[in-house]
Amino acid sequence: MLNLILFGPPGSGKGTQAARLVERYGLLHISTGDLFRYEIGNNTPLGLEAKSYMDKGQLVPDSVTIGMLKNKVLANTEVNGFIFDGFPRTIAQSEALDALMTELDQSITALIALDVSEEEIVDRLLERGKTSGRTDDNDEAVIRKRIGVYKGETTPVYDYYAQFDKSIRVDGIGSIDEIFTALCLEIDRHL
Repeated sequence: MLNLILFGPPGSGKGTQAARLVERYGLLHISTGDLFRYEIGNNTPLGLEAKSYMDKGQLVPDSVTIGMLKNKVLANTEVNGFIFDGFPRTIAQSEALDALMTELDQSITALIALDVSEEEIVDRLLERGKTSGRTDDNDEAVIRKRIGVYKGETTPVYDYYAQFDKSIRVDGIGSIDEIFTALCLEIDRHL
């Protein structure tokens, strides 16, 4: 199975590229944001547990998120693999995801990071903010703060997978087609 972590700051193009990779390789795109909305919206046991933490303003424990991921993976055994988007965000989450993959007799094939400069991210998000209706994409200070959080808290995950020779950087600047071609070249090397 092909199990990828699509990695990059907000606005790096993960969602756009994930949709194309799903089609090309027969993968299932698992966005943790979508997963939380589904579980909570359907009042599943894990969704109710997550909501109880969120209602108190607390972070949802990794064990709950991993439980949701496990349910999603087990419910979709017919796919050729998965693209994880928005998870893992910390070393602890990386270790938990690896443990889940081992439990399922699978492993992470690669973490692919879309490499985009901070200025390009700011420009993209401000542009997206004009049409998306997302207030966090309209304020440059908020955007820069999100990028700072990403750099501080999430980029260590790249280093974690690099120690296993699984981290790959792909230039996230260029046309959608150019970036997709570069992604596919890297993925095909790891198949």
